[in-house]
Amino acid sequence: AVREGYERFDPRAYLQNNYVPPRADFSSEECVVPWKLRCLAETFASGEIHGRTLIDVGSGPTIYQLLSACDHFEEIVATDFLAVNREELRRWARGEPGAFDWSPFIQHVCKIEGRGLRGRLRRILPIDVHRAEPLGAPLRPPADALLSAFCLEAVSPDLAAFGRALAHVGSLLRPGGHALLLGALGESFYLAGAARLPVVPLSPADVRGALSDAGFVLRD
Repeated sequence: AVREGYERFDPRAYLQNNYVPPRADFSSEECVVPWKLRCLAETFASGEIHGRTLIDVGSGPTIYQLLSACDHFEEIVATDFLAVNREELRRWARGEPGAFDWSPFIQHVCKIEGRGLRGRLRRILPIDVHRAEPLGAPLRPPADALLSAFCLEAVSPDLAAFGRALAHVGSLLRPGGHALLLGALGESFYLAGAARLPVVPLSPADVRGALSDAGFVLRD
């Protein structure tokens, strides 16, 4: 049912629903978009999460989650299950006319034009987090870090599947690497145009338990 629902996913409608005003209101730090950017900026500013390769698991059609990472990794790999989302990312990476305008996000994060991320976004790959090999084959060398924003809970039918997906994407990470998850707790759906897509409602205890079961060591 989850897979069938995503057949109607409209990336442009999703971007309009979630990444333009009023939801993308940079005048208020209480708005969800500045909050997400602030969380990511503070995390990467610590300097602990860095290395050669960062894999973004389930990028969707968005790049905001990668802006704060571009100074800390030589290569960023964006992934998504849907070809329409991967094509939306490629349009932005190529700087094509008509690609979604992320410049307000870029200006909010780092006051640059986005060339830093474009230069490091080397690959845009298909991914299926419900397969034991999410990318179809192991990544060599393994990633130094994983990032996943609002993905795994949105593509898993239940808590057990969410936990298995965590274990699967964890196989892409080198021993001692870092995984950064950003998501919403207690949500049951989100909208992407005509598609009303289910989300597994998660509690903090659910997430902590699933991470621990998947072999991750939690950092507070």
